[in-house]
Amino acid sequence: MKKFLTATIFYSFFWLAFFFFARVIFLLMQFKEMVRYSFADIIQTFLHGFKMDLSVTAYILILPLFLGAFWFVFAGKWYQKFMKIYSAFLIIFFTLLVLGDAVVYSYWGYRVDFSVVAYLRDPKDAFASASTLQLIGGVSVSALLIYLQLKGLKWFIKRFYSFVPEKRFVLLKTSLVIILTGLLIVPVRGGFGVAPLNAGHVYFSEHLFLNHAALNEVWHFGHSTAYLKPLKNPYEFTSKEEALGNFKNLMLDEGKTTMLLNTQRPNILLIIVESFGSEIISAREGDSVVAPRFNSFIPEGIYFSNFYATGSRTDKAIPAILGGYPNLPTIQVIREPKKTQSMPGIFKMLDSAGYKTSFWYGGNINFANINSFITTTGFKEKVTIDNFERKYRNSKWGAHDHVVFERLYDSLLSVKEPFAYALLTLSSHEPFEVPMKPVFKGNSILSRFKNSIYYTDKSLGEFLDRAKNTEWWKRTLVIIIADHCRRNSETIPAYSETIFRIPMLWLGGAIAVKDTVISKPCSQFDLPATLSAQLNLPDVFPFSKNILSDGVKDFAFYTYNEGFAFITDSSKVIYDIRLNGPVEKSGNWEIAEKYGKSFLQVLFDDYLSR
Repeated sequence: MKKFLTATIFYSFFWLAFFFFARVIFLLMQFKEMVRYSFADIIQTFLHGFKMDLSVTAYILILPLFLGAFWFVFAGKWYQKFMKIYSAFLIIFFTLLVLGDAVVYSYWGYRVDFSVVAYLRDPKDAFASASTLQLIGGVSVSALLIYLQLKGLKWFIKRFYSFVPEKRFVLLKTSLVIILTGLLIVPVRGGFGVAPLNAGHVYFSEHLFLNHAALNEVWHFGHSTAYLKPLKNPYEFTSKEEALGNFKNLMLDEGKTTMLLNTQRPNILLIIVESFGSEIISAREGDSVVAPRFNSFIPEGIYFSNFYATGSRTDKAIPAILGGYPNLPTIQVIREPKKTQSMPGIFKMLDSAGYKTSFWYGGNINFANINSFITTTGFKEKVTIDNFERKYRNSKWGAHDHVVFERLYDSLLSVKEPFAYALLTLSSHEPFEVPMKPVFKGNSILSRFKNSIYYTDKSLGEFLDRAKNTEWWKRTLVIIIADHCRRNSETIPAYSETIFRIPMLWLGGAIAVKDTVISKPCSQFDLPATLSAQLNLPDVFPFSKNILSDGVKDFAFYTYNEGFAFITDSSKVIYDIRLNGPVEKSGNWEIAEKYGKSFLQVLFDDYLSR
């Protein structure tokens, strides 16, 4: 048993060394880019990337450990042969992948993922851009490195796996190895946290190259393969020309913007409230309203009453709210840094305009790959669970909302203006455990959900009450917007409007009007274009429209796993793609269907092009 464990440890070291040198090769191949950064920055790519290296090493160990348990029962030379063949295959494949990635990165600007397979279907075209000398050099270097590693592997197997297990304590040894195999789930997931390992765990810098260098290419390629997305648009309802024509007509805006701010350079405070659906926040139970404080603020600001979430989860809302990018059925674009790094962002524009940008979340920012997205979308500062003492991390997700709001209030008292802050709450997320005596009786999921909404609403209200008495409030636009709703009854269809209708409320000293209700149908992803127009910033959001323009077509669009909804003042269609037809329709629904199909088709074409 001791020999087996020793062999396993050294086998792990071999692969960790492999990934170390893989990162060295990547950096050296991007030498001109690498030298722009300090030595400390480069070291950080290794430190942050180690967790991902460890994860891939754990994946590699699963099969050898699992079969190793049987080796103690069925002793023989078969295990050595397996290790030799298994390791040789991985060495060849990983070496080619690492070298290929290091070469093409300088041309593509992103790490190689499974999409490269589409190019390899026609090798002649795939290698057409490389000179004969480059091809010969690449093949030669690859062959040499593979040869040296295979020679080393032969020595390694002979040195560490030449023994035959003794048939003593077989059951105990087998059980221990099986337990050890099961424990690999910890490094595979990247630790004991709620969120499994994703690219965001290794993103640490505002410089994309350093984040890319921290990625483990093998993990990145495997992840893109496991979460394989279509290489062809599955929503080709009509020709590309017709779809694009309909889309351009839909998004055409030659109108005049109604300016609702008293300055073009206000501070921005964006508060994204977890699960604050329009239906739940206005619900009553006896004498109690679920969100009384939010409702009390509506007369003090500008309320968007016919507003829709783009999807059903937070990871679908963030790209829409911050980047004007609608949700796609079955796809969470936030989980694909290769796609999101090229997207525009309203906070990226504010950062360029001289604003201090900061993102606040009391939980693990790596959850759902949020970290990588906000890093590339303009936030220079991040405040997360790591910034709160352990005594305040008393929620399953992290620090409760009242704690985060108190810290935010203190921070804003001394922040340099203009600032652009965004905060994402978390306490009204499942399992709805909040530090408050229940207002709504019962232990049902709905009762717990109502209490969590009440608690977050109370925390938000107390923060706003204090904020109104500060100097910065006079120069600030506060935008309160929900990330999504929640399905509170099994009888409600997954596509129902009630699951997607959410509130948006503008408050603060920077608004020029109060007690104003905007009833136009509009969507989460319309916020960036609308805010850009108010701040006289360029409109760089192709799928976002300016809600406050008198020349824009008013509509809301959202998607669910099986289809989409397109809603106007006078028509509605909820279209099920699998059924190839509407499940709900009203008014002039044929026109709504045409525009909805074209919008989705153009959106997916854009997604594929990134």
